[in-house]
Amino acid sequence: MRDHYYDKLLNIKTGGIQQGFNKSFHHHRYEPTPFSALETLFEEYELKSSDRIVDFGCGKGRLNFFINYVYDATVVGIDMNELLYEEAMDNRKNYLKKVDTDKEKIEFHCCYAQKYQIKPEDNRFYFFNPFSVQVFNAIVNNILLSLETTPREVDLVLYYPSDDYIYFLENQTVFELKKEIILPGLYENNVNERFLIYSLSFV
Repeated sequence: MRDHYYDKLLNIKTGGIQQGFNKSFHHHRYEPTPFSALETLFEEYELKSSDRIVDFGCGKGRLNFFINYVYDATVVGIDMNELLYEEAMDNRKNYLKKVDTDKEKIEFHCCYAQKYQIKPEDNRFYFFNPFSVQVFNAIVNNILLSLETTPREVDLVLYYPSDDYIYFLENQTVFELKKEIILPGLYENNVNERFLIYSLSFV
């Protein structure tokens, strides 16, 4: 019900699970973060309008529109799937018809996540277990290289985090776990129903 409510409020269509996707070791199928989970996340984790959030494996853009609507922050969606990218762009057009915001604050790019050039303004990165740890490793390394040229504080927000992602971050990077947010009513039956927020400051 929450998903239908927000899709209607934001004038977008982000429901469904991707069907017919060729099985890939490195890339997982699209499944949007439930709006109810996003509500829980942002009750405990706040963003600023000056933040620039990159959603890797954004699909149809649900997270992007929710964040822009609530915080008026800049959002960037990355997805390798051309059909999902086209749906995200259609959603962007429909969202902008209803919500008064700067269109420059909502970007989508159709490319492999590890090929996305990290911008100096990018400071929050979201992952709903979209691909293998090898791809995740490459993206985190891109973020670290960006920090060397433009020091700043960055957060990685993981939903339904895989053990491989956690092991990599905690044993092979200098990122530190800042916060764990569990989803009441779901976490008790599935320990993956949580958000982990890892932080690093090169300021």
